[in-house]
Amino acid sequence: MTINPKTLLITSALAFSISSIVHAGVSVEEAARLGQDLTPIGAEKAGNSAGTIPAWSGGLSTSADRYTDPYAGEQPLFTITAKNADQYKDQLTPGQLAMLSKYADTFKMNVYPTHRSAALPQKMYSAIATNATNAELKDEGNGISGFTEVVPFPIPNDGLEVIWNHMTRYRGGSLERDFVQVPVQSNGAFTAVKINEKMAWPTYLSEAYDPKSDNNILFYFVQKVEAPARLTGNVLLVHETMNQITQPRQAWTYNAGQRRVRRAPQIAYDAPGTATDGQRTTDNLDMFNGAPDRYNWNLVGKQELYIPYNSFKLADRGLKYEDILQAGHLNPELTRYELHRVWKVEASLKEGSRHIYAKRTFYIDEDTWQAAVVDHYDGRGELWRVGEQHELQYRDANVPWTAAEMLYDLQSGRYLAGSLTNEEGIGFDFTKRFKHNDFTPQAIRRMGK
Repeated sequence: MTINPKTLLITSALAFSISSIVHAGVSVEEAARLGQDLTPIGAEKAGNSAGTIPAWSGGLSTSADRYTDPYAGEQPLFTITAKNADQYKDQLTPGQLAMLSKYADTFKMNVYPTHRSAALPQKMYSAIATNATNAELKDEGNGISGFTEVVPFPIPNDGLEVIWNHMTRYRGGSLERDFVQVPVQSNGAFTAVKINEKMAWPTYLSEAYDPKSDNNILFYFVQKVEAPARLTGNVLLVHETMNQITQPRQAWTYNAGQRRVRRAPQIAYDAPGTATDGQRTTDNLDMFNGAPDRYNWNLVGKQELYIPYNSFKLADRGLKYEDILQAGHLNPELTRYELHRVWKVEASLKEGSRHIYAKRTFYIDEDTWQAAVVDHYDGRGELWRVGEQHELQYRDANVPWTAAEMLYDLQSGRYLAGSLTNEEGIGFDFTKRFKHNDFTPQAIRRMGK
């Protein structure tokens, strides 16, 4: 395993302990590195010494042509299979190695040239530069002060700051998306669950920021299930709070059968996710979300890793879900892996806390702060589930985000595929704007049927 020695030395010296460390912004001199030897988001701008990771040169340019693959003419450099996996083990996670072993005859990783395609709007880069010197963790790491909109810690000192960067990374500010979430059985059988979601961060609402209602709100979220018929009309509303210890996540559900809106305090941590057939926890969505208080977060360092990237082929509008979803895993002919630098963070369950995952290891892309791969371990310390985020650059909106969110269960052979939009028209619409009253219990009562 290749770990950046400088980063490892820094993180070892800081030996993360929430109770004893004061989490403050970096110095003005350190922050000045953003846009110099670091990218505006905090990644290393230079390529690696081997030349297999190029320098970041601004990412893909803005284009209205979202789904056309700019790298369609490329062929794989090589393919990783169960037979040659040992040759590449230093650039693979234990979960990826386990997938190659479990599905030795069918799972493979086609590795392509690396392209650092991530780009954000200039407004986000300015906000991140301000955050670098002003943002601080508070309330034992469960909240942030001095924070503006996205990525509070572009030059992180510990694992918790890296996780907060993932949870606050830029996802367009306001959007509506239609997608499917698909629990796939071990024999490959599936029924797609069609979902409509609306999300808005407070500063993107079409109304003035309200200090009373928007304070401590990270984003507003409403989700409606539209198929199959047995789930149609069920709605989930979430006011995602920043500090979920001082103000727990506020959630409501509308049950179409009961025709009632109920508070849903159980929508958190390891409660089963909505319409997932029990195949993920609530905090598995988006690879990780919610309060970080049940884990100790250790920043191991940086690593070069083969991760899903530039997944334009997987997002092709000509594909059907039956082309993509196979027994055990995605169709490997449609996936693309590239070598990128990632932050490695180990989360271990705190003594006295409860969660079905006793340990989680996160591999977070340096260019987006998006968790790209997550290995999950059960209470016996055995590898259980492997999460992969297949990302692409939404060039029409300057948003690096997901084309497919996967969670593979190594023990049962089942998996959950999320955020697929191939048969759903535009999929993600970043032009949508909403009002406060679009995210109220009354609103979801009107939506349900």
